[in-house]
Amino acid sequence: MHPRGRFITLEGGEGVGKSTNTTLVCEFLRERGLEVVATREPGGTPRGEAIRELLLDPDELEPLDEDAELLLIFAARAQHLARLIRPALERGAWVVCDRFTDATFAYQGGGRGIDRQRIGSLEALVQGALQPDLTLLLDMPVTAARERVVARGNAPDRFERERGTFFEAVRQAYHARAAAAPRRFEIIDAARPLEAVQAEIRQRLQARWSLWNT
Repeated sequence: MHPRGRFITLEGGEGVGKSTNTTLVCEFLRERGLEVVATREPGGTPRGEAIRELLLDPDELEPLDEDAELLLIFAARAQHLARLIRPALERGAWVVCDRFTDATFAYQGGGRGIDRQRIGSLEALVQGALQPDLTLLLDMPVTAARERVVARGNAPDRFERERGTFFEAVRQAYHARAAAAPRRFEIIDAARPLEAVQAEIRQRLQARWSLWNT
């Protein structure tokens, strides 16, 4: 029987480099001979990705209700956990996910102002006791992060169209989550050049790797 795999998540606001550094984390783990499953939220499965499209669509003809947004996120997460994350962990694979439930507390709790207890009730229903083994929080000032998003030149999705105050609230909520779970979180200053950011991520991962293997 394989030992259970570990679950690593990357969190942060728009433009902080989660996708790029998810690839780095996967490379670090594969270098150590592990089976690694890279995924993202919302999404990760065909049905989850279909829900993602609904969530990111900036269609203003029918604005998405905040409760509908929250429920869609947890519906995608339930499918993701059932079809991909739990099976991978149970067979011994390590799962690296671009965002997970901390993002819901940050975006829907902090940004939208939805009561944290309501989010917590859905968290308990959908994922039970499952929590990431490690969360890398990529953090940088909102203004600089938004400049990165604009520089990409892509049409903004529904979340990227939010005001700066929304993202300030998201950032504060992330910091509150990290303060409440300091053993799980590692905060990375993502405002620095990519080489410096990735060097620190590798250092933090190596420290965790040593801890997990003692």
